[in-house]
Amino acid sequence: MAKKAAAAKKADTAIEENPLRTAHPNIRVGVGGWTFEPWRGVFYPDGLAQKRELEYASRQLSSIEINGTYYGAQKPESFAKWNAETPDDFIFSLKGTRFSTNRRVLAEAQNSVERFMNSGLSELKGKLGPIDWQFHPSKKFDPDDFAAFLKFLPKTLDGHKVRHVVEVRNESFSTPDFIELAREHNVAVVCAEGNGYVQIPDVTADFVYARITITDEKVKNGFTDATAKKWAQAALAWAAGETPKGLEPVGPAPKGKAKPRDVFLYVIGGHKVCNPAAAQAIMKHLG
Repeated sequence: MAKKAAAAKKADTAIEENPLRTAHPNIRVGVGGWTFEPWRGVFYPDGLAQKRELEYASRQLSSIEINGTYYGAQKPESFAKWNAETPDDFIFSLKGTRFSTNRRVLAEAQNSVERFMNSGLSELKGKLGPIDWQFHPSKKFDPDDFAAFLKFLPKTLDGHKVRHVVEVRNESFSTPDFIELAREHNVAVVCAEGNGYVQIPDVTADFVYARITITDEKVKNGFTDATAKKWAQAALAWAAGETPKGLEPVGPAPKGKAKPRDVFLYVIGGHKVCNPAAAQAIMKHLG
């Protein structure tokens, strides 16, 4: 019992800032969520109190994607608590509610979008990052209906800028018409790697959002050093306003001079136990 208490005390005092976390302030690297039992003793130090896991994770990574908001509403008090437990420069991205995206007619989603936006998200204040609106793989591109949905997405919330990203998974979205529509609304498109979903690396907004789902339990840190370097270089290219090598855009390049952009890159899904290590491997190449 005494050994367990001593280990817990040691873990709770070992929460230190990862210097690589802020090496590139405009590039955020993270994982999905922070409550995952297999991370205890692997990512989280032995004995770390569960209530301090977000505090620890937010000092090792620069962003976290909250997936629970996709499935159900969170309490405003929860958003306020998460805000209080994380560094001032930390960013949360959120999954938009499935009740807005999993519907036959997107043009009927306005009330659902408004309820979600007013459910307490503003408690995150300046830590509110992009909102990822994820669509089912069976959802096909309907230009008029999708345009109606994009018009519902607010640009601000209680005085804070709000960014939106759409995660489409059907090949019908792999068309220049969709790229043009996303650019018209300054909405990013998720660049997906893994799960066999369509990959759209086009820059359509003033930021880029990538989700990497290829970690493998047979590989140390989830994926090879070459893979970590590849995605670090992609993030640096996007941040400079360029198109990463090896990623084929769907539509034409944006008009005008290349502009620096914020980048959000999440190692998510795959062999989840390895995801924090894989994210940190990418951060090392950024540093």
